[in-house]
Amino acid sequence: MTENGLNIGYIGLGLMGQPIALNLIKAGYQLNVYARHPQNARPLIDAGATFFDTPKALASNCDIIFTNVSDTSDVEEVVLGDCGIILGAKPDAIVIDMSTISPSATKNIAKQLQAKQIDMLDAPVSGGPQGAQQGTLSIMVGGKQTIFDKVLPILNVIGKNIVYIGDHGAGQITKACNQIVVAQTIAAISEAFILAKAAGVDPIKVRQALLGGFASSPILEIHGQRMLEHKFVPGFKTKLHHKDMHIVMDAAKELGLTLPGTETVTHYLDELMQSNDGELDSSALLVVLEKLNGVI
Repeated sequence: MTENGLNIGYIGLGLMGQPIALNLIKAGYQLNVYARHPQNARPLIDAGATFFDTPKALASNCDIIFTNVSDTSDVEEVVLGDCGIILGAKPDAIVIDMSTISPSATKNIAKQLQAKQIDMLDAPVSGGPQGAQQGTLSIMVGGKQTIFDKVLPILNVIGKNIVYIGDHGAGQITKACNQIVVAQTIAAISEAFILAKAAGVDPIKVRQALLGGFASSPILEIHGQRMLEHKFVPGFKTKLHHKDMHIVMDAAKELGLTLPGTETVTHYLDELMQSNDGELDSSALLVVLEKLNGVI
């Protein structure tokens, strides 16, 4: 253990996980890491982290294990799989999942871990790679309040807006709500720019004016600039936003809800995926709306 008294594990060292893990090292925590692509762990190893070959081996050496992987099946594999966390973690260990996955699957994973006396928090984030690097992420947390209180000092290293939402799955529902708002706002900005251009009004000046009023938002500022330049370097990849919106649609179906705006913007993301544009930033859905309106 370190002077902080905890050994921390981090699984998933991609665009978000790598800078988050580095911030934990900078804060003085002893970090243990695992990645399906070991080369992603090199910056962490160089910074002092210890690499393990499996999630099981990592978990056996940790008090708290973060997971930050792509999809529901990936979380299930690293937590519950043949070499998963559940087979190595000690009783009273804590799993903090920062992935964006199915709320119902989250509840099931938490239940299986609890049977082994392992606690879990679902703690998806918003703020993108820049927020991960700067330690300013918004973190939406579901699980036991007592466990949240216990790990809050660690979460404070990672984020600035950290909100305990409720029981298991509540964090994932909140992230689903976040993705609804982000996707529909991107679509709204796209439509605004298309309208302006069709009317012979400069979209650059439209954006400048809107940034000073009630329509202002980080999405208009950051994604709006990408749209004006037609440069869709992620950011947040279309394939991930597409995955998230289908999580939203599945959750809505489970709850017997109809979400028309969400259905529409999910269709736009479907079209981007069908055009093999999954690696572009999701603000590229502007292109779908431009094609719909015959804009070149």
